[in-house]
Amino acid sequence: MFAFPFLPPLSLYVHLPWCVRKCPYCDFNSHAVHDALPEQAYVDALLRDLEWELLRVEGRTVETIFFGGGTPSLFSPQSIAGLFEGIRARVKVAPDAEITLEANPGTVDVERFKGFRNAGVNRLSIGIQSFDDDKLKALGRIHGRNEALAAADAARAAGFDNFNLDLMFGLSGQTVEQALADIRTALEQQPTHISAYQLTIEPNTLFHARPPVLPDDDAIWDMQLAIQAELAAAGFKHYEVSAYARPGFECRHNLNYWQFGDYLGLGAGAHGKLTRDDTITRTWKVKRPEDYLDKAGTTTAIGGTQILAPDDATFEFMLNALRLTEGFPASLFTERTGLPLSAIEPALRQAEARGF
Repeated sequence: MFAFPFLPPLSLYVHLPWCVRKCPYCDFNSHAVHDALPEQAYVDALLRDLEWELLRVEGRTVETIFFGGGTPSLFSPQSIAGLFEGIRARVKVAPDAEITLEANPGTVDVERFKGFRNAGVNRLSIGIQSFDDDKLKALGRIHGRNEALAAADAARAAGFDNFNLDLMFGLSGQTVEQALADIRTALEQQPTHISAYQLTIEPNTLFHARPPVLPDDDAIWDMQLAIQAELAAAGFKHYEVSAYARPGFECRHNLNYWQFGDYLGLGAGAHGKLTRDDTITRTWKVKRPEDYLDKAGTTTAIGGTQILAPDDATFEFMLNALRLTEGFPASLFTERTGLPLSAIEPALRQAEARGF
């Protein structure tokens, strides 16, 4: 079906699904902590999961690792260190691999960040969302402005020279100046990367059931233009729809997604995509943490599998690659989909004729 000149880069996504509480806008597979975290049991399950996956990635090198959630910073540095040690014992990890851990203010301090750094984490992604106390309260966050500032301070004090701050705009009652104030405050924290997302209302969330009143489209567009200009003036390159980075600090893990690379997904509800022989296969694990803990490392942990047809591969490549502001080289389409460029030439000609 497909003919791949060579395999894409390989990343590893590790999902840690627990949070202090579920935010009303969140549609990720995350679960509020009610009892003690089953840290060691979950680490053991993740490593069983990886062992089960090994045959599918035999001989390949992991270029990036991303600990996402949920709130991975709820796990102790000792657990993350043990997990990372177990990963390295089972699969080859590139010496210069980017190792990212998501963290939320209110769950970290300098010593905890130092512990994560000693464990092997070399990049942080901190979920700030806003520096405005009223906006944070409306978003259901567990932290306020002071905790957000303290988290950025702690990242720098722990020796992280590569960290991202996540922000949202288009919040209820937000003005352009308030959105810019968040960006300016973020810049003062000296991050290497800023993600600025528009708040969207997703199905199966509390906000979907009880929608907040959000700014209209024109106001949100004004916010986006102002944010882009502010970050550009500060030397941040707008390289993807919602991502801005200082030169050389683009998120390598996310770039691999957007360039249709391969990735293993470990953890409850984690998705993976692997190119092997003449197929591209997507898999996802069972979503409930209790089920995952019980089934990890067996075929019953697989929540579903999809072998992509050529039309699926074409659509998914474009869906991802066209998030990048610079587009993509034509050769990348063939490298990552295994299809000739002629497969998309009619659609490209039609788009060009329409002035795109």
